[in-house]
Amino acid sequence: MSETYRRKISVRRLVNPDGDFNVVRKGVSKFDWDDLYHALLTLSWIKLFAVVGTGYIITNIVFALMYLGVGNGVENMREGDFFDAFFFSVQTMATIGYGAMYPKTLSANILVAIEALLGLLGVSVGSGLVFARFSLPKARVMFSRIAVVTSYNGVPTLMFRVANERQSWILEAEVNVSLVTSEITKEGQAMRRFYKLPLFRHQSSLFALTWTVMHPITESSPLHGITLEEMQEKEMEILVTLTGIDQTVSDNIHAHHSYIPTEILWNHKFADILSKTQDGRRSVDYNRFHDAIALEVAEY
Repeated sequence: MSETYRRKISVRRLVNPDGDFNVVRKGVSKFDWDDLYHALLTLSWIKLFAVVGTGYIITNIVFALMYLGVGNGVENMREGDFFDAFFFSVQTMATIGYGAMYPKTLSANILVAIEALLGLLGVSVGSGLVFARFSLPKARVMFSRIAVVTSYNGVPTLMFRVANERQSWILEAEVNVSLVTSEITKEGQAMRRFYKLPLFRHQSSLFALTWTVMHPITESSPLHGITLEEMQEKEMEILVTLTGIDQTVSDNIHAHHSYIPTEILWNHKFADILSKTQDGRRSVDYNRFHDAIALEVAEY
């Protein structure tokens, strides 16, 4: 398969390997002032600090111009000097109060009172945003880069691996797997359909190390009799969602992943990563977590 076709298939996927949705939204604003808090929480750290820093600088510039506009209202500030006014605004907003410059007229004192109030509100909001970002629970869950189809108890089975990268447990972990495919209705309308894939085991009370998720491809499975070419033609995608409770923060966490046809290896099995040390303890080799071994003869 050509690299161009691989990239074309990858662009069509709904969920990227990092768990983000790969969907272009049209007709919907990316930034909604009515949902400002959520929009700020979803920004990256760099963008968040850029927004906070830009707002901080713009606010001080506005107040500096206002201090200049009230005339000689600040003691020891050079008349018409923008930088003196700007840094006086910085001192006021941060409630530093060095004492070298201070308001001496009613209009200047009113501006100082307004800016001090806005500064307190700004510090509260900024601290709250940073704390909220730090306290957001995140799952450090690793998915195998490929899925395999091999025989399990005589039944062809779709398998992929999941691992908990933290030392703590994920309590009441649950995995849900769906097949997304393109279908044409009798009226000729193209639709994307979701089919839930039943698993041998979809829950784990204590998820600490690794988990091989398995879907038996029986006659009732949407994948029964499907070839790689048909999966590519119908733009099929395996969507995976893992949810649970982080043991450390006692809060819900979730992780997403997907597998497109080129990431599913038929007639392969995963390399064994479990062993025992010399003193009898169990060992997991994460260096081989993504490795698969081709089978010489199909087992199903």
